[in-house]
Amino acid sequence: MKITPFLTATLCLLFIPPFLQADGVRLENFTYPFEAKTFSFESQQQTLEMVYMDVAAVGETKGTVVLLHGKNFSGAYWETTAQALSKSGYRVIMPDQIGFGKSSKPEHYQFSFHQLASNTRNLLAELGVQESFILGHSMGGMLATRSALMSPEYTTALILENPIGLEDWLEKGVPYTTLDAAYQSELKKTPEGIRAYQLKFYYDNQWKEAYDPWVDLLSQFIESPDYPRMAWNQALTFDMIITQPVVHQFKDLVVPTLLIIGQRDRTAIGRSAASPELAAQLGDYPKLGRETQAAIPQAELVEIDDIGHLPHIEDFPRFIAPLQKFLDQHSGE
Repeated sequence: MKITPFLTATLCLLFIPPFLQADGVRLENFTYPFEAKTFSFESQQQTLEMVYMDVAAVGETKGTVVLLHGKNFSGAYWETTAQALSKSGYRVIMPDQIGFGKSSKPEHYQFSFHQLASNTRNLLAELGVQESFILGHSMGGMLATRSALMSPEYTTALILENPIGLEDWLEKGVPYTTLDAAYQSELKKTPEGIRAYQLKFYYDNQWKEAYDPWVDLLSQFIESPDYPRMAWNQALTFDMIITQPVVHQFKDLVVPTLLIIGQRDRTAIGRSAASPELAAQLGDYPKLGRETQAAIPQAELVEIDDIGHLPHIEDFPRFIAPLQKFLDQHSGE
């Protein structure tokens, strides 16, 4: 057999040690902090898998807390929160939504907050959870809000940690970004670009080594040969965030709600497409947090000074104290 350059390259790829191969878009080689379990279900004419972590309460159970991740994250970044809540007597469930983390990355899917909320409710039903606290961060805050609006009878209370969606970007004048343009933007992402974005908008140019894992995790996706499929999922969820606002229905929430807002946050989806004048007005979390508290009938607001988009990562003690107080207040209701 003649050994051609192409055949040589192919044989070399076959014998690359597993630890040197790029991870897949389901993070096959990335270890989660707790056992990763799989919920298989039918949705939109296909079989999908939602990966989740389920941490039991220590001692007598006060209730169940469901932690919903943001767009640039997965359930893994809830590790410290889950450990603390478990020790305080709460069962903690952390799903990776379809299109994120270790869950399925479908080639075609109609992403909507209604669909993701239904998927999550079906997972909880499978686990025998009838009622739970729903805590959402960033994009997860929009999902948590939609879930509480759809299923208030299953929602003990709602907690929103620096959620996006506190303003309607299109209504404010941000130009619409087409799916094709969003997809191309996702394909162009680099580890350096991800870090620069988080440094500027999440951490106000104050970087710590503790933030590195969340850049590394996203970088693993980019390096996967299947990344174009995930990039399409990311474009679809970007469109979902832009075109499916929840801000207009805050007034319809009927469950107790806690807002935990890092005051340094300036995250605003679509800011890069806006005019400089409009961009400067977007993502004013101190203002948005107070407006949201006024809009939600049973809302409490905790403002955390000098903290950005991720209070539970930046300053865990100041995040967990008001959260545990709120949970304990409502766990017996």
